[in-house]
Amino acid sequence: MKKITYWDRVRYAFDNTMSRGTIALILWLGVLSVIIIFLSSMAEIFFGIAPDGGDKENTKSVYEAMWVSLMHAIDPGTVTADKGWAFRILMLMVTLGGIFIVSTLIGVLSNGIQTKLQELRKGRSFVIEENHTLIIGYNSKMFTIIQELILANLSQKKPRIVILCDRDKVELEDEIKDKVQDTRNTMIICRSGKSYDLTDLEIANPFTSKSIIILANEAVDNPDVQTIKTIVALVNNPGRRPAPYHITAEVVHPKNVEIVEMVAGDEVEIILSDDFINKIMVQTCRQSGLSTVYSELMSFDGDEIYTKEEPALFGKNFGYLLHAYEQSSVIGIEKKDGKVLLNPDIKTLYEPGDKVIAITEDDHTLLISGQPIPPQKSNIVKPKSTKKKPEQILILGWNNQASSVIKQLDSYVSKGTLLKVVADVALNPALIDSIAAVLTNSTISFERGDTTDRLVLEQLDLKAFQNIMILAYKHTDTPQDADAKTIITLLSLRKLAQNHQSDISIVTEMLDIRNRELLEASKADDFIVSDKLISLLMGQVAENKTLMRVFEELFNPTGVELYLKPAGTFVKTNTPIDFYTVLEATKQAGEIAIGYRIAAKAQSKKDAFGVVINPHKAGSLTFHEEDKIIVLANS
Repeated sequence: MKKITYWDRVRYAFDNTMSRGTIALILWLGVLSVIIIFLSSMAEIFFGIAPDGGDKENTKSVYEAMWVSLMHAIDPGTVTADKGWAFRILMLMVTLGGIFIVSTLIGVLSNGIQTKLQELRKGRSFVIEENHTLIIGYNSKMFTIIQELILANLSQKKPRIVILCDRDKVELEDEIKDKVQDTRNTMIICRSGKSYDLTDLEIANPFTSKSIIILANEAVDNPDVQTIKTIVALVNNPGRRPAPYHITAEVVHPKNVEIVEMVAGDEVEIILSDDFINKIMVQTCRQSGLSTVYSELMSFDGDEIYTKEEPALFGKNFGYLLHAYEQSSVIGIEKKDGKVLLNPDIKTLYEPGDKVIAITEDDHTLLISGQPIPPQKSNIVKPKSTKKKPEQILILGWNNQASSVIKQLDSYVSKGTLLKVVADVALNPALIDSIAAVLTNSTISFERGDTTDRLVLEQLDLKAFQNIMILAYKHTDTPQDADAKTIITLLSLRKLAQNHQSDISIVTEMLDIRNRELLEASKADDFIVSDKLISLLMGQVAENKTLMRVFEELFNPTGVELYLKPAGTFVKTNTPIDFYTVLEATKQAGEIAIGYRIAAKAQSKKDAFGVVINPHKAGSLTFHEEDKIIVLANS
């Protein structure tokens, strides 16, 4: 065994201090500078070294000698004015030492700055923010969520979005700059780390966050495992805050919903992505223009849903609340226990602790108006009861969610409805029989065929169908291959509908948001459903926890739904009226008017396909027979 000497220990201690980084190196350079200056000063004093012409008998003070040595160490040009070879040689040695120290210091500082920049580029520094929105994870939905949060933050002071995901910080920032060009008044802060690691999670400072959004990892087979681990790391963290979190989590598999609820309880709102997509497709395929209504309500760009406590209305009934706002459309009440009542009985009292649920442009526009204008009762007609008619619905394509879509469709349609499925897959007859056995209002038939083949589509007699749904082959193909088939099918359908001059409602499922942008809808009845809607919903719920229960009610077959009904059902057509009158007419029918659709503008994309949400109630309107009133009504 090697014997450890004194100098080995000294060298070891020196190496340890040197390895501590830039500050240690600067301290060593400072020590070396002091030693050089001190030794040269002592040499001047003890050996009486002075420049020619100086008084060698009256030796300068220690401080004066040290000052002269310091100036020579800092400024090499000073040595040129020295006189006397003894003094010149001594100061030359000081100057050479100074050159070495200063040059080394510059290198150390440069390297230290570079090292610090590299550390910052890794995204590992702690976030000192409060009341920020924290996005955990990465997938294609993130950029739409960021865009929506930016719009939601326009009225906020110094809003912040913090992103934590297992990606390179610089690459992520560049990607955000490419896809989110204008961040307005919102600052976006990126950090790199694993969401389920306690140390990494604390970097993003979830303890002071306003809300937390957890995105499913699309790169793994079972993303819910990582989502559950992240939620556990948040709620069971020993250093967590006492106040409950506001977590919005994306869950892929329904079987994992109960586990997430068990772990986080009321602290988490669960977005079951596939189930939500199915519900959107089912509702929007059956009513022309409804897709535009939902897109408006779920985006912060326009009018959306807000909640607010309004003490001035305490003790009033819901019927009074409907007419209390000119620039907002009241749709329900959030009771003080958190229960959401959409389109409640007009006699329902608004009590202390309750909140108004309304559609309005922004939270600051949800204001009580003055005395409401009395409705023009002479222009209100007696509501006409309408009977549901059997429909014929064509479903093109198949995936693991198709059976769920068919069952949900059955709960909405009238008896006698025909559901025809055409898909390029071999389905087990027992599966078709099991689906048919639970249908109560419709019958189902299956035909195998290539939905990308135009000849197959031409043979289907498209004019016989009121609605068409295109499902992505997402469980048999890759997302891009599935979208490629969907694009070909949709383009063929559009061309056939144009040739036949038929007005067919087409709802299409698209997996990749980028592919959706390639085939943006050209009319209100041509709606493309994609993960963008999930992004919109997550952004809304992240801003207001109550909205999760509102949208759950809207998408519940037995709850409250949105309908587009003929204007003549409620008011006289071809007669100038105001929206207060329309609101009163729908109130008498047990429904709530939240907007209208002008048939003459139904094909105009710039006019939102004729759809107007939350109109000013005092303005004058004239409806025609083909126009529709958008109402919230019980199923």
